Amino acid sequence: MNLNKLFKAMMVAVPLLALGACSSTSDSETDASGSTSGTTSGEYGSSNGGVETGGATAVLSPAEQQRLKEQALRRENIIYFDFDRSEVQTENAEILMAHGNYLVENPNVRVLIEGHADERGTPEYNIALGERRAKAIAKYLQGMGVQPSQMSIVSYGEEKPLDFSRTDSGFAKNRRGVLVY
Repeated sequence: MNLNKLFKAMMVAVPLLALGACSSTSDSETDASGSTSGTTSGEYGSSNGGVETGGATAVLSPAEQQRLKEQALRRENIIYFDFDRSEVQTENAEILMAHGNYLVENPNVRVLIEGHADERGTPEYNIALGERRAKAIAKYLQGMGVQPSQMSIVSYGEEKPLDFSRTDSGFAKNRRGVLVY
């Protein structure tokens, strides 16, 4: 049985099977431009040996789409705060919802919530502010059903800055809460 007949038989018998094919064109049949000289695949109308390549995109259920979205959101583990504030902002709700849902679904998982502040203010004030920020995140998660035993909080105040630039944008990066699993 020649290769074309074998290929046709396989395509009829296994229509969903993805096949990889090697070209039977030798180096001597290839010209300098990389195209083959002489024969073409004729009946299939393509220059890659008659094998059409491509893939089907999997269709995901809405529940699976939501699970993947929450998984991506959980990669975001930093919640930013306004200057001298400890209220969770609405733009962080989606991130915290993803973390909260994960923790509710996995009651054996624990999270450490770190509170941070920029360096403006006294060290004592910034420790207290970092603690208020961490507690605000914990309270938000607890409101979603996360058990208090799953959460621990710590405040680093100004001691662990992300940005040392002493600019407004640098200070903004340092005013944060961090969820650590």
